[in-house]
Amino acid sequence: MARPSSYPSELRKRAVRMVAEVRGDYPNESAALRAVAQKLGIGSAETLRNWVKREEIDSGQRPGTTTEESTQIKAMKKEIAELKRANDILKAAASFFAAELDRPHTRS
Repeated sequence: MARPSSYPSELRKRAVRMVAEVRGDYPNESAALRAVAQKLGIGSAETLRNWVKREEIDSGQRPGTTTEESTQIKAMKKEIAELKRANDILKAAASFFAAELDRPHTRS
């Protein structure tokens, strides 16, 4: 599980908006990311780059797995694991009861 972000979501949204607004004012995206990160006190331009990339994916501007899809995939994997465990338990129970039926019983 990912650790919680030390930056509030409002700061993240604001930073992503700022990068979109000032991109044209800088020679390249890296310079814009560094400037915005420095202005907002974000420790690393790489952190901000990841936020921008995530927002572009979620908004459909860039290919990739959206946050919502990722959450759904994680939930489905968890459900599959639970179903496999239940299936293994049912197989073991079926084997146990089948063995009991095959065992000769003496009646008194």
